[in-house]
Amino acid sequence: MSSVPSLLSRSSARFRVRRGAARPGHDRWNTLDAPRAAVLGVARTLTSATRLVDVMHLLRPEDGIDKFFTVNPGSAFADGLDAYLARLGVRVLSWKEATRRHFDLAVSCSVHPTMRRLDAPLMVLPHGAGYNRLVTESTGDALSPAGLSRQELMWRGKVVPEAIGVSHQAQIDRLSETCPEAAPYALVVGDWCFQRITVSMSHRDRYRSRLGAVDGRRLVVIHSTWSGHSLLGRHPELPLRLVTSLPADEFAVAAVFHPNVWARHTRPGVLERFGAAMDAGLMIIPPEEGWRAAVVASDWVVGDHGSTTFYSAAADRVTLLAATGLDELDPASPAAAFGQEAPRLDPDGDVYAQLLAAARVHDPAELRPVVDRQLASVDTSGEVTRARMYAFLAERGVEVPDAAPQPVPVPDPEPVRRSAATAYDVTGSHAEGTVDLQRRPLVAGHHTEALGFYAVTAEENHPHWPHAAEVLARTVADAEVAALDWVADAAVRYENLNVLVARLDESRCLVRLRGGRQLEARAERSWGARRPPLDPVLLGSAVNLWMTDAERAKDLTDGLTLRTGQWQIRVAFTEPSGGLCG
Repeated sequence: MSSVPSLLSRSSARFRVRRGAARPGHDRWNTLDAPRAAVLGVARTLTSATRLVDVMHLLRPEDGIDKFFTVNPGSAFADGLDAYLARLGVRVLSWKEATRRHFDLAVSCSVHPTMRRLDAPLMVLPHGAGYNRLVTESTGDALSPAGLSRQELMWRGKVVPEAIGVSHQAQIDRLSETCPEAAPYALVVGDWCFQRITVSMSHRDRYRSRLGAVDGRRLVVIHSTWSGHSLLGRHPELPLRLVTSLPADEFAVAAVFHPNVWARHTRPGVLERFGAAMDAGLMIIPPEEGWRAAVVASDWVVGDHGSTTFYSAAADRVTLLAATGLDELDPASPAAAFGQEAPRLDPDGDVYAQLLAAARVHDPAELRPVVDRQLASVDTSGEVTRARMYAFLAERGVEVPDAAPQPVPVPDPEPVRRSAATAYDVTGSHAEGTVDLQRRPLVAGHHTEALGFYAVTAEENHPHWPHAAEVLARTVADAEVAALDWVADAAVRYENLNVLVARLDESRCLVRLRGGRQLEARAERSWGARRPPLDPVLLGSAVNLWMTDAERAKDLTDGLTLRTGQWQIRVAFTEPSGGLCG
């Protein structure tokens, strides 16, 4: 066969080329060498599409490979798929056009009997950590996991795929039970996705910075798969509960939701549903990319039986399950064993205490046997997967590259987030010049009883909280009204205030105490370290706690140490006559 036409499909018959025929003068338009083989990537859901794009990068254009994509229609979770492929800029064929043309290989990270209509050998791969979920709508029975069922793999007595990639030999053994005719076509290819996760560990600090895990904050990532058995299905309020229960200066909280959640409930619907949690600081990872970086960046994982939770445990993260999904998992699968053996989180209990306790007793070796039953040959996955794909192209003169593919770190996360919280419930203590404090975000309609005192920013628009607050802070340095004028005016408008703070720049603030005393606060830095930013709300809260002790031994001008969890900052105070705005 000659090279495959590079133009997208056209409706007019005059643009159609007879299968196997070369377009006259086609090579004339090439700048680089004409492709020798054509490979079709077949997506069925957004989940499978993201994994497919990852795998298709193993096929190198310089080896003479032309790549196309198509959408296999019919999935209940296909919404957003066309837009995703369009954003990538890849060449997309309609399903009708894809079934009319010949390809040297078709690759899919999901399987469906309708893929038999393709004129190409089909290679299927998992779109998650192995094959675990029972989906009777696609498998036709309650015993076979999706991807390994007879109904998906067979058509009129013939096995549809010519290659079935699995991540572990145990899945071939399972396939021998569920569809023995397909077992000879299966091979262990490892997990290219997890191989990229492992190579991304060197970028952990970079990812953490993008997710707010800085200045002593540790990162908690919520992972939820789809269905009523998932974390969100069982505990839809858990994201809000976590982000409002954990001290904001000790924890950053992000959420990873399965692409099927987004496809079924729409992007606006998901963001609106968790809007209150986002107002309190929750970051939501988009469904297309970012979840792998979140796995690398995380300290704790609160999840369920989904693959992203499993990958997190495989990466040795402290993992707690809020849902197990045992009702929809193949009982023989590693995911079911994971659901039975992984530590639990009680969503109605003290989540803060549970996270700290889990970290103290965390031992990655405990779940290692379960992980090893699911993921094998991780370090060679890219090499093995590519070799199998190239084997289909050998007749076209495409040779397997001599060097193994080098996995590159996954992209930086781009979380969807809102502005920082504007109201906090503050608790703490002080002793010997050090103030220990914890701030928890306030959410209207969710907060019922104060734990300590309220500290709010000038942007807070709740009808009562600013008047009930003991601390008010302006967080914008480049403001229309000068800092001195703003604190003086606010002190008159809000009689309940003990402390007012106005940011002067990244590391300096103006502080006004009840009674009118004013000080300039400045974050100090250690030798060889950057000067840390000074959060006006945190500063005001610490000063308020300090001022509650009328018998304190030292004055503020001796300085304070602010401590949140394991992080601390030293703050110096000077009288304003020393040059407030200099």
